[in-house]
Amino acid sequence: MFIDFQSYWQGFSVLSKDVPWEVESTWSTFAAYFFILHVPLSFGILPTIARLLHQSVHDPVITAASALTLQGTELAGFLALLYYTAHDRNKLPCFFIGTSYSEQRNWLKASALGIGFLLLLVLLTSILADRLIGPKDIDNPILKEILLYSPISKSTCFLLYCFVTPLLEETVYRGFLLTSIASGRKFWQAIGISSFAFSLAHFSFENSLQLFIIGCVLGSVYSWSGKLVSSVTVHSVYNAIILLFVSIS
Repeated sequence: MFIDFQSYWQGFSVLSKDVPWEVESTWSTFAAYFFILHVPLSFGILPTIARLLHQSVHDPVITAASALTLQGTELAGFLALLYYTAHDRNKLPCFFIGTSYSEQRNWLKASALGIGFLLLLVLLTSILADRLIGPKDIDNPILKEILLYSPISKSTCFLLYCFVTPLLEETVYRGFLLTSIASGRKFWQAIGISSFAFSLAHFSFENSLQLFIIGCVLGSVYSWSGKLVSSVTVHSVYNAIILLFVSIS
């Protein structure tokens, strides 16, 4: 049976070209988020909080609770930014809920395929990196200490990495940035550009390629399903697997 791959590729993305904000202000809005919210809340505030509470910056419970609070604040700040920059606020709920398609575009199916494909790609790139530049220590002593310190720190860490972080990053990099770029470019270009921004935002040069690949998979899942919940689910499950691996390693 002949498959028209060109038609399938053109119909891969179901993202709407009609977005609730001005496309021309995409990068200025993203810059406002990045420099006003992301950078200040991600770097430098945690030691200040620790000093105010008269606790060590390395205290696992303080570290986990502070990170959760800061990411929650960052998410709330970005949602407020989206609300005030939207030219049609009535369309914002549809932006988060997504549009309805046939069962072939079911978000659960997209999430399951995305998780499997993401784990496979991460495994392959890890093996390739080990052969090209040598094995890398993947243990994260600070994260492991938080996970093993107490039930409170462990629960807080899972809430942060499996709920708040995926919701924040998918809203910013897929829901807002990818959708905005895709409204004026081809969807695969939007996936590439948004994934590059996603990788840079983590300020981790050694993991930049893997983060870019992760961004591409998440962007593809979102573009195909048209629902933000699909990429949030993939992101959450992937982070949960990483946390479990760190806990037992």
